[in-house]
Amino acid sequence: MLKQQLKFKLSQKLSPQQIQLMKLIQLPTQAFEQRVKQELEDNPALDSGKEKTDEYEFEDEFKNEEQDNDSEVIETEIDVDEYLSDDEIPNYRLQANNYSSDDEEKSVPYASGTSFSQHLKTQLQTFRLKEEEMKIAEFLVGSVDESGYIRRDVPDIVDDLAFTQNVYTDEETVERIFKIVHQLDPAGVGARSLQECLLIQLKRKNPTASVELAIEMLDKAFDQFTKKHYSKLLSKFDISEDQLRDAIEEIEHLNPKPGGSYAGNLRPVEHVTPDFTIKIKDGELELSLNGRNAPQMHVSRDYSNMLKGYKESKNKTKEQKDAVMFIKQKLDSAKWFIEAIKQRQETLFVTMSAIMHHQEEYFLSGDERDLKPMILKDIAEEIEMDVSTVSRVANSKYVDTPYGTKLIKEFFSESMKNDQGEDVSTREIKKILEITVGEEDKKKPLTDDKLSKILKDKGYPIARRTVAKYREQLDIPVARLRKEI
Repeated sequence: MLKQQLKFKLSQKLSPQQIQLMKLIQLPTQAFEQRVKQELEDNPALDSGKEKTDEYEFEDEFKNEEQDNDSEVIETEIDVDEYLSDDEIPNYRLQANNYSSDDEEKSVPYASGTSFSQHLKTQLQTFRLKEEEMKIAEFLVGSVDESGYIRRDVPDIVDDLAFTQNVYTDEETVERIFKIVHQLDPAGVGARSLQECLLIQLKRKNPTASVELAIEMLDKAFDQFTKKHYSKLLSKFDISEDQLRDAIEEIEHLNPKPGGSYAGNLRPVEHVTPDFTIKIKDGELELSLNGRNAPQMHVSRDYSNMLKGYKESKNKTKEQKDAVMFIKQKLDSAKWFIEAIKQRQETLFVTMSAIMHHQEEYFLSGDERDLKPMILKDIAEEIEMDVSTVSRVANSKYVDTPYGTKLIKEFFSESMKNDQGEDVSTREIKKILEITVGEEDKKKPLTDDKLSKILKDKGYPIARRTVAKYREQLDIPVARLRKEI
């Protein structure tokens, strides 16, 4: 027996233009610039600059056949950008329309020098070593990481020397070469642990009483020192607090990452280009979009003229029709891209404007305690856009404020009720927690229970486990590890 059923199915399918817009929105400024340059190179019908052209119009017999298939193209998800040719494409230079008066094209020079490994190998030439010993020393130096450590066990090093360098040796020889590597600069390089690294540096210092005590502490009571069991250290070494304080001060002046002190080992710092700028003028906030996010672009006049020439011609061959179809595809792609850029500009500005007004108190004062609770849904409802769109803007964009360059997503936080029933930002509570820890007596640091009581007295009733969670998020150690003599 056959049964007939009527089913209703609701589905949503994004057009290629919408997909293109979403991809453009999530790009930061520098990536967006590269995307625009790529599109200019890929699509010869797209041009940059201030030239304005009238939109091309076609009214020919070709329209009713091919143009009517636009909806079908969208339905089958065919991206017009796939209609690219292998023809030689002219290069165009992208010109920016500066929205902000402070926009400048800046280039940062980077100096390249001798590598850290090469620096160490050069020092090895000052030692009189046999050929086999030099190979072992160079292998050890080549195993030094960026922090200056050799994180390999001696048996593994012996095996690697045999398999990779064809050098057959024993652990005693490798240990002896290790002592030579430990004589290289910077002090502490080639150490296999933090303890060994600090001891190497201390042994190079003048043997004062505090230095000798520091060496003895690290050698015989390293665990107790790292856990700050000062009472046990005082008892174990039979010393005074002043002596212990001097020894700790010697250790605190050492470098736990000797490799980072080498100037040639420094990596170029990635510079962030702010997408927005917020200024305070006459007590009012002023928002501007980085001009590099708003390039002036237009459809190439040459391609528009080609269509006009085809329209005016009387004899139309099949080859001409194929060429016109290619031109139309490129022109459509150019128009879609230009429209996507305009929508991107509007979306970015509207979203950031809503965020700025929501956090107006913070942008006027710069105090994180003035941050209001704010989630993606709040902004999405205000600007009548989808939460995913706001997320794309917040996760990858930066704003230049009077208080530094900030990632937009940092302004979002969950809410929590204070003792008066008002919603406060968790960022505000974290800031107060950070200030409280910074003002504590380091000889008697506050435990999580005491911090919870202090915050409760200040009007923020949060549990001890919540304090512990916020403390870990702020990278603040437990009370025992914050203790000082």
